[in-house]
Amino acid sequence: MPLFVSRIRAICFDVDGTLSDTDDQMVAQLAKFLRPVRFFFPGHPLSFIARRMVMTIEAPANFLMGIPDILGLDGPIAWLFEKVERTIGYKPRKNFLLIDGVRDMLQNLSQRYPLAVVTARDAASTQAFLEQYDLLRFFRCIASAQTCHRTKPFPDPILWAANQMDVPAESCLMVGDTNVDVRAGRAAGAQIVGVLCGFGGQAEFQKAGVDLILSTTSELAFVLEDQPSDSGTK
Repeated sequence: MPLFVSRIRAICFDVDGTLSDTDDQMVAQLAKFLRPVRFFFPGHPLSFIARRMVMTIEAPANFLMGIPDILGLDGPIAWLFEKVERTIGYKPRKNFLLIDGVRDMLQNLSQRYPLAVVTARDAASTQAFLEQYDLLRFFRCIASAQTCHRTKPFPDPILWAANQMDVPAESCLMVGDTNVDVRAGRAAGAQIVGVLCGFGGQAEFQKAGVDLILSTTSELAFVLEDQPSDSGTK
């Protein structure tokens, strides 16, 4: 499906694999874990094996993460985790990686569109990532896993973000790296850009019928460059 730029009045961004280079971190950690048993994988670099494993478990992991939403248990579970974190003095890690070009892209697009974060990540670690790279000022609102009763792949956080940005959901562009983002965006009536710098693949996005596929998130600034916007951003 073609991307209709003239429809776009606001942009929603996923975090993991879209703004944050989470997949490379996971691959590096898994490759390190596999070193003692590398003899099981002759002829392939451990980084290749680790990436294939990460890509294989991504879809089932997203499904399992969505079960609490389906059962209506996401609220109690989030409350329990927050209580445990406060008890043990947990602080989110601050060694996140930013995907190349993302900061400049956000700087560019935030001058022309209202932007939102729409992530299934918890609020504390989302905040920590955005603060680490001084990205908070680019976003009109942040929808984390605890913001709505249901998170992605349900459309609720995109609908919430659209309301916060005072635009119709169908005027939003959802940018993400997995089928979970695609399903949420489609259910909300938004257009969808799939990026290949995270967990998703070309064939997966083509099958899902996304409106545009980009090699990396930062390319979005060039796609929307010099295009008129009636978003009302000031």
